This record gives sequence, C-alpha cells and structure tokens, in this order.
Amino acid sequence: MKCLTPKYKSKKASAIILALLIIAALLIYSGAFVSLSINQNLSADVFKRRLQALNLAESGLDHALYWLRCQPSAPTYDTTNPWGGVQSVAGGTYSAAIDDLGPIAGNALVRKYKVTSTGTYGNFTRVLENYIKVGTFGAYLWWTNTEVFDGQDVWFWTMDHLNGETHTNTHFNIFGNPVFEDTASSVDPYLYFYNGSSSNHITSYDVPTHPYYTDYDVPDFQGGTNLGAQYIDMPENATSLRSAASSGGIYLQGNSTVAFNSNGTIKVTNKNRSGCKYGCTLSIPANGALFVNAGTLNLSGTVNGRLTVGASYDIIVNGNIVYADDPRVNPASDDSLGIISESDVVINDTIASSDLEIDAAIMALNKSFMLNNWDSTSIKGTLEIYGGIIQKERGPVGTFYSNGQKASGYSKNYTHDSRFTANPPPFMPNTGDYDTLSWEEK
Repeated sequence: MKCLTPKYKSKKASAIILALLIIAALLIYSGAFVSLSINQNLSADVFKRRLQALNLAESGLDHALYWLRCQPSAPTYDTTNPWGGVQSVAGGTYSAAIDDLGPIAGNALVRKYKVTSTGTYGNFTRVLENYIKVGTFGAYLWWTNTEVFDGQDVWFWTMDHLNGETHTNTHFNIFGNPVFEDTASSVDPYLYFYNGSSSNHITSYDVPTHPYYTDYDVPDFQGGTNLGAQYIDMPENATSLRSAASSGGIYLQGNSTVAFNSNGTIKVTNKNRSGCKYGCTLSIPANGALFVNAGTLNLSGTVNGRLTVGASYDIIVNGNIVYADDPRVNPASDDSLGIISESDVVINDTIASSDLEIDAAIMALNKSFMLNNWDSTSIKGTLEIYGGIIQKERGPVGTFYSNGQKASGYSKNYTHDSRFTANPPPFMPNTGDYDTLSWEEK
C-alpha cells in the first residue's frame, strides 16, 4: 500500500492566508485600542465631573464661612443659603446649610455649627460636612498684637519654654535657644534675631540658607512655624464681661481686692460695697462674672469654680493663683479662671514670690502683662503660667545680659490649658474667626 502524503498549497496561496490573518489580528487590536481609548476618555470625563462637583461643594463651605465671619455676632439660628439662594458657578451649582448646634459646655459665647454643602456638576453631586466652632483667644498660650513694649523689642531667650500655640501680629524676637512646643505663627513673614550683639540684629531674610536660626540664635520650633499668617483683631473692651457682671454677677465700683478661697468662695474688699469695706465672703456668681469699674483689682489665692474677673484699670497679681483641683492631675476638674484687664495685668514684684504660678487665661487689652519694675527688680526664679497670655503689647517680666545671663526678674515656663480651646473661662472674647473641628464627605 502506498503511503499517503499531504498535498501542499502553492506559496502564493499561503502568503494570502498569512496576510489575512495579520490584518484580522490588527483589526482586533485596533478595535480593542479604540474601545480602551473611549473607556479612558469616559473615565477621564467622569473624574473631571466628580472633581468639579467636589470643588463646588468646597466653594459652598468657603462661602458659608465667609458669611459667618461677616456677621456682627455668632448666629443662634439655622439658615440655608443666607446669601440669597443656590449659587451657579462654572457650569454647576452649590448650596449650603448652616445648623447652629448650640453652646459648647454651656459657654454661650462659644457655639458649634454644622455646615453642609452640596456641589452639583452635570449628573454628579458631592456633599461635604464641616463641623466648626467660634474661635476664641482661649486657644492660645501666647498672643500679642506686637512684640514691642514702649518702643523696645522684647525677646524670647534661652530660658523660655512655651508649651502651646503662639501668635503675634508682628514678628517674634529671638535670643539664644527658646523652645516652642506648638505652632508659632506671625503676621510678618520673618523672625528677628539678636545675633550676638545689641547692635547686630538681623531678620531671617538675612540668612536665606537657614532662615530659622543663626550662629548665635537657634530657636526650637517643635510644632513648626506659620510665618505670614492672617492678622487677628483684638478687642479693646471687656464688653460681655461688664454686661454679665452687672446682670447676675458681681459688679464693683472702685479699687478692690479679691482673694480666692479653696472652698469655692471669694473674699472681697471694696469700700463702696455694703458690708465689704473690711472684707466680706461671697459665693462665686452663678454666671461666673466679676468686674471692677473705675478701679484696680488685686488678686491672689486658690480658685474653686469657674470665674472670669475683670477691671477697667490695672489688675495686680500679689501671689500665686492656683486651682483647688489641678486639671493636670485631674482632667475632669472644672476649675477655670479668666483675668481680663482693660489696662495692664501687673505682677507685684515686692510681694509675689520668687517662683510664681498663675493658673488662668490672662488678657491685657491695653496694654501688657508684665512684672512691676521689670528692669530693676532682683533676679527671681521661674514664672509658671498654666493657661494663656493675650496682650496688646508684649510686656517684659525680666531682663538678661548680652552673654545670656539673667539680669532681673523671671524665667518663663508657660503651658497652655488645653481645655480653653473648646471651653474657655466665662466671657472670654472671641477672635471673630471660626475653627474647624472635623471635615468629611458624606
């Protein structure tokens, strides 16, 4: 039997078949490429529309915050699109609702809000929620309108330690190695360095290779800096405190002395108040407000309760002012003190101890928190502040020689009372701004 052998096609036929196979493969590949390109374009368009809807929702949050900042006082009501309705922008729309969630921890001046903003672009919608609260000066460990006192620069120096947020509406003056544990912000976009000599000061612009230190001055900004920050206005009067003291609080006329008692009472000495010429014991008022009109106020003692004291003239610190229940030991402590002077807050250098502690949020509206005879008094120990210091002009509490040795007064150890960020002492003024608590997309 003959073996069967295959019959081969001609070379020409084989070439045609191969070409057809190649063309078919190319068509399949081209179709897949075109399909992929179309899908990619569709995906890019979807991404663009979703991103635009998100941008519109963020615009709604910004508009709501701008509206809140422009109100004469924090609103106590809910509102939707108070600027006149849904806004049309860049081919889309946004709408925002502001819900008043009420006071924080019963503090009528510190309110919380939920802002819900909806951005729509085409058939895509994004919804953002922002929880905010009224900004308060209680959030700062250190705040000044200027770091100058009577035309003289006042310096942070090597012995200074600040544990809390700091801000100045000008710039910080740096000598040696002060420590800033939290964010340090200034409106001026630079630092001012002592630079080893009273006649050789320079700014951080003069050291562009390392603008945060010099060969002589090396500040430790552990929480970072925000140079060129937004300007914050400072109130000139303690209007809310005055009003509360005269309506349900304690309102005194003329020079007064208040000694805090650890049992939750205060000893008041005031010749113009019946029964208090030689001292009387009063309970802390329920609304936590005490104000001295047309007189100075002398303070010392142990605070048990929530209270803010103020005066139209100087407030003088004669000794330690501490809490009966220390919140550093017991975070649940409700002891809280605000000190607000429409003039100066002054430490009495002849009476106050060498190591002095003041637990309070201190405000000197016009103009400074300082040590009396700061440039001529003896060398003292450490001034410990647990709370915060807010002042128009930075007041000195001591001096130092150009070699870094203390010449007079106190070294500083300042720590922020973190409770004051959300719940400052009663009737502490607000900054006029709003702080973000949380932000999320729904």
